[in-house]
Amino acid sequence: MHAITIPQPGGPEALVWTDVPDPVPGEGEVLVEVAASAVNRADILQRQGSYAPPPGASPYPGLECSGKVAALGPGVSGWAVGDEVCALLAGGGYAEKVAVPAGQLLPVPEGLSLRQAAALPEVVCTVWSNVFMVAHLRPDETLLVHGGSSGIGTMAIQLAKALGARVAVTAGTKEKLERCAELGADVLINYREQDFVAEIKQATDGAGADVILDNMGAKYLDRNVQALAVNGRLAIIGMQGGVKGELNIGALLGKRGAISATSLRGRPLGEKAAIVAAVREHVWPLLAAGDVRPIVDREVPLPEAAEAHRLVEASGHIGKVLLVAP
Repeated sequence: MHAITIPQPGGPEALVWTDVPDPVPGEGEVLVEVAASAVNRADILQRQGSYAPPPGASPYPGLECSGKVAALGPGVSGWAVGDEVCALLAGGGYAEKVAVPAGQLLPVPEGLSLRQAAALPEVVCTVWSNVFMVAHLRPDETLLVHGGSSGIGTMAIQLAKALGARVAVTAGTKEKLERCAELGADVLINYREQDFVAEIKQATDGAGADVILDNMGAKYLDRNVQALAVNGRLAIIGMQGGVKGELNIGALLGKRGAISATSLRGRPLGEKAAIVAAVREHVWPLLAAGDVRPIVDREVPLPEAAEAHRLVEASGHIGKVLLVAP
């Protein structure tokens, strides 16, 4: 088969489409013939040499895919050759085939195409696990999403609104904020021109955000704590603004706040399977009903993954950039 490899870390040109051995599904695994994958920030970090796959994972980038089941490994039940699926991966999505633990498979949601489904697993599992399973966002609470026009952001807006919460977002352009509003965002904050702490306070009559979903890390740590409501929960899922920040513990104590920081890729298989099962139970009906949908900016042929990385790094896209099988 062919896959995108990274012979040497570097810029987008480091991504090389080449012949590699076919994967063989092991115990409890399913072989998927890939129809599409999607670009995530973790893929860019891996290409740059700063985010290695977990032990035993495929060396190729790609944290999600969609496709058809091509073979079943020993001990797999509940799936059949030919089933249309999408999957949460620890790596390997930028390839023509990938072996996936059966617990990380999901059926293609009713009403969506096979390609569209590739935009779902990583973002839905990230949002559901952090915003709802860890931070326990409740109806009528306020969620602040940093990077509202990203793949994560566009999904977080829709899920929070579908479940009765109020949503505030930050983004860097008028166009991106308008798209967030179309998806249901109630409070629009241009982080280049406005102070999100002041804006979220004003929008909540001084209370602040009950839950904040943050992809920036260190750069926003202090201001995120300022923006939290009493009993607020800050969920950190990224480090685009650095890895080391100063935490005002007194301010956090005064708000009885909580901070969680999670990643998805390196979790044990059992934890991933539990998240996938929860997503199938709670989110798949919303997708089937049309209440939530993946936002796809554009599709790029998989052998041209370098171009897709350039698009994502330029941050001009809204939602997801897909890589489609040639």
